[in-house]
Amino acid sequence: MSIFRLDEIQEKEFIPGYFVRFVHSENMTMAHWRIEAGHALPDHAHPHEQVVNLIEGTFELTLDGVPHVLEAPAVAVVPSNVKHSGKALTKVRIIDAFYPVREDYRDK
Repeated sequence: MSIFRLDEIQEKEFIPGYFVRFVHSENMTMAHWRIEAGHALPDHAHPHEQVVNLIEGTFELTLDGVPHVLEAPAVAVVPSNVKHSGKALTKVRIIDAFYPVREDYRDK
């Protein structure tokens, strides 16, 4: 078992306006996001299944070109290899769960 304190994990600016703390287990990655209003995430896809847990705020999540406005509390499932993007319409807090683990995020 591993126990983490988020306030002891250094928050990093991943892209402009997107601040994150990562927690990795053997099989999953959890990303704790703090996103500033008005900032966008470019269109992308990855082989990982992603569960978006919107904790605070309003976020536009675009899946396969179709925009969805999510208001907290909301949960969205992004299947593997589906193109998606997003934009924080207000100040936002999101917890993303990725399966399998995001090896590309281990050094970030």
